[in-house]
Amino acid sequence: MITARGLHRRFAVRGGTVDAVRGVDLDIQPGEIAAFLGPNGAGKTTTARMLTTLLRPSGGTATVAGRDLLTDPLGVRRRIGAVAQGHGSSADARVGEQVELQARLYGLAKAEARRRTAWLLGELDLDGLYRREAKALSGGQRRRLDLALGLVHRPSLVFLDEPTTGLDPQSRANLWAHIRWLRRDHGVTVFLTTHYLDEADALADRVFVMDHGRIVARGTPAQLKSSISGDWITIRVQADHMRRAMAVVYNFSAAREVTCSGDQLCFSTPRGDTVLPALLRNLELAAVTTTAVEVRTSTLDDVFLTLTGRNLRDTPAPGGAKEADRVA
Repeated sequence: MITARGLHRRFAVRGGTVDAVRGVDLDIQPGEIAAFLGPNGAGKTTTARMLTTLLRPSGGTATVAGRDLLTDPLGVRRRIGAVAQGHGSSADARVGEQVELQARLYGLAKAEARRRTAWLLGELDLDGLYRREAKALSGGQRRRLDLALGLVHRPSLVFLDEPTTGLDPQSRANLWAHIRWLRRDHGVTVFLTTHYLDEADALADRVFVMDHGRIVARGTPAQLKSSISGDWITIRVQADHMRRAMAVVYNFSAAREVTCSGDQLCFSTPRGDTVLPALLRNLELAAVTTTAVEVRTSTLDDVFLTLTGRNLRDTPAPGGAKEADRVA
C-alpha cells in the first residue's frame, strides 16, 4: 500500500537549512495499521505530509495506494483519505452538509453523497447531528466528523495525524474503536502518527520509531519490547543474603543491565515470565531467601529510552524547531 525509498525533506530556515526527514524507507502492507511513534520534531508529520502530496520530497521515491507520489500526485489524492492534526471541518457549517459537500467534491452523485453521509454519520456515532453546527460538537464528536470527511470517498488508505490529541480518555477509547473498525470491517490501511505510547501499543500491527528524521526501529509492539528492552524483574531478598543473590543473578545468562540498591536487585531479560522459574530455583539452591518478586513487561517508552537515551515526550527534538514552525 505504501513503498518509499530514501524519502527526504529539507526545509529552509533562518540562517540555514533543517533536514526534517533523512532517508526514510517504508513498506506498509494493505490492511495494516502502521503507527509512527516519536516526539514532536521527529519527522512524523513531515513524512505524512509528503506521502499525502502536501509537501514535495526533497529526495527519494514513493508509491502510495498504487500511484507514484512524484509523477501522479492527483492519483494518490483520489485514493487516500487524510485527517490532519487540526480540525478539517468548518466550525460554522452543519455536520451533514460538510460531509455531503466533501463527497460531491470527490465526484459522488448527489443521491450517493447523501446515502454515504447518512451511513457514515450512523457508523461514527454522529447519527442525529446532521443539522448541528460543528462548533456545537464535543471534542470527540468533532474528531469523528473529521474522520467522516476523510472517509466519505471510500479510500483504501487513510492517514491519521495525531488523531486523539486533546481528547478525554473516553473520547480517545471511542476513536480507537472506530480506527479498529476501519481495518476490521472495511480493510482500510491506516497510517497513524502519534506521540502517545499507549495508542501505538493498542492499535498498531507495526510500529515505526522515528527520531531526528530517521526511523530508528520498526516491528510489532511485542517484537520491539522483547528484542530491544525485554522485561524487567525486581527481586527483594534478606539483607544478609544480598551477596549470594548478586552472584546468582550475575551468573544467570538471561540477565542484562543488573542494578542493586539496598535489598533490591533489578535486571532486564527477554520473556521474564519464562525466565523467572529457573531464576527462583537457582536462588533457592544458593540458600537465598526472597521477600518479593515483580515482573514488569516493557513498554514502548522503555524501547524509546533504550534507542535514544531519553524518554518520549511532547517536546521538540534537540537542535530542531517544531515541524509546524518550519517554513519550506
